[in-house]
Amino acid sequence: MNICLIRHGITQGNTMGRYIGITDEPLCPQGIALLKERNYPPARRIYISPLKRCMMTAQILYPGQEYVIKADMAECDFGMFENKNYQELKDNPLYQQWIDSNGAMPFPGGESQESFRSRCVRGFVTAVEDAIENHISQAAMVVHGGTIMAVLERFAVPHRNFYDWQVKNGCGYEITLDEEMWKKGKKEVTVRRKLDFEKKNRSKT
Repeated sequence: MNICLIRHGITQGNTMGRYIGITDEPLCPQGIALLKERNYPPARRIYISPLKRCMMTAQILYPGQEYVIKADMAECDFGMFENKNYQELKDNPLYQQWIDSNGAMPFPGGESQESFRSRCVRGFVTAVEDAIENHISQAAMVVHGGTIMAVLERFAVPHRNFYDWQVKNGCGYEITLDEEMWKKGKKEVTVRRKLDFEKKNRSKT
């Protein structure tokens, strides 16, 4: 089975460096325009986060197709940091404590990394099992940067750490898994390639 893990397009909050988790904002005009310039691998079934930015991205990349909503694959709840950026938070002692912990502390009033990563993994597993059951060989998951990082940290071979899997908006990874081995309990994925359009965009300028 081949799966494209795609991070949603750019939102206004993304352009301002804000922590956009549960904030349900749409794509900005720049994000829409960039997605329309790119070609993504085809997919027979599309799994998406329930947030607007993922729904809009899926509608642009895979128009006319049905989408399976996976609530467990939504972005993290950043709590007190939600919809704020570094400049707005740098004098907040709780933010400094979080920075000093290398992001290991739970977000104040929000979600812990352990809880977030666990539910993303759970959402990915149920999506894969649905695809296997329905004989889907080409799937796509239009989700969030953090979701992709959590999934690949858990399942990608060879292993890499969470932050090593960061991707920009509208980018992602094409991965593959052995369905028979997955059903036998060997839950691993292999990254075939990174879906990164930055070099292509720069060559046009």
